[in-house]
Amino acid sequence: MYTARCRSCGYETSDPLEFRCKCGSPLELILDFHFERELIEREEQTIWRYRKFFPHAEERVSLGEGWTPIIKGKDAYFKLDFLNPTGSFKDRGSSILLSTLAGRVRSGYISEDSSGNAGASVAAYSAASGIRARIYVPSTASGPKVEQIKAYGAEIIRVEGRRDEVTAEAMAHEEGKFYVGHVYHPIYWDAMRTVAYEIAEQFNWRPPKYIFLPVSAGTLLLGTLRGFKHLLDSGEIDEMPFVVACQTKLISPLYHKLKGLTYSPPKVVKSVADALISPNPPLLNMMVEEMRGVGDAEIVEEEEIIEAHRELALQGLYVEPSSAVAYAAYKKWLGKVDGPSLVILTGMGLKVR
Repeated sequence: MYTARCRSCGYETSDPLEFRCKCGSPLELILDFHFERELIEREEQTIWRYRKFFPHAEERVSLGEGWTPIIKGKDAYFKLDFLNPTGSFKDRGSSILLSTLAGRVRSGYISEDSSGNAGASVAAYSAASGIRARIYVPSTASGPKVEQIKAYGAEIIRVEGRRDEVTAEAMAHEEGKFYVGHVYHPIYWDAMRTVAYEIAEQFNWRPPKYIFLPVSAGTLLLGTLRGFKHLLDSGEIDEMPFVVACQTKLISPLYHKLKGLTYSPPKVVKSVADALISPNPPLLNMMVEEMRGVGDAEIVEEEEIIEAHRELALQGLYVEPSSAVAYAAYKKWLGKVDGPSLVILTGMGLKVR
């Protein structure tokens, strides 16, 4: 029911608690089945309408995530993924991940490193499944997202030092600890296949020609690409949408690597897009491989993000500035697109201050 493989060395595992290969490289789930429209559970108005395509999910830990609306704006379509239960797209990953692991981790507690949307989402779904959660955050973390994590009853551990030191603490072995980090765990990012499935179904299996989405750790990008490729390989859509990965100019490792440019991230990051601050994401090489031939990347300035955020609000869409990055990039592409475009809005504006 569950097999994950390492691209680098070919190692395979059937243990869903393994979140990366013994060689240190990321794992990815093997999809050895086709997508079939007839297997959609159409009475279900959540990601669980696609339950048949996630056979490793042994339980069902759900708060009503997914099947978010798509609306037509003044110049593009928008998928309102900020309307998920905790206010971000991360709920898709948390639901499938906890549904897969719940029976294996109830004897202890789960750990995650995030002071943002992922931490809040994992905390919420842990609470829903009756599992203790410990969320590791930088010592300087504050704001609505940290308060949201606390509200769900998760224990917060503040860690001094760089962001990678927070991750190291979350991963450190302790009796009864199960690390479920969203950046590494293949079940988490694979759950984002549901974004592609929904878009295809909501457009009557003819998805828009262009899709713009914000990128940091790469979970949304990889899962969305994987979902569309699964649909294409299964004969359910005729062609892949062209996916544009959108980043800030300050933090843009994918943009630079995809284009073969030298990249030196700033030592101190001060961006309005505070959810897009992964200067060296572990899944970077996988992102570059998956983007070849099916997409491109774009970067935007801080001023462009602020303006895009304002314009979205004036259309009735109050999102995080990090979500507005995708719309800012779309605006730069207005002279290039020659077909319908969709912008994925990933985080709710009420979560920032």
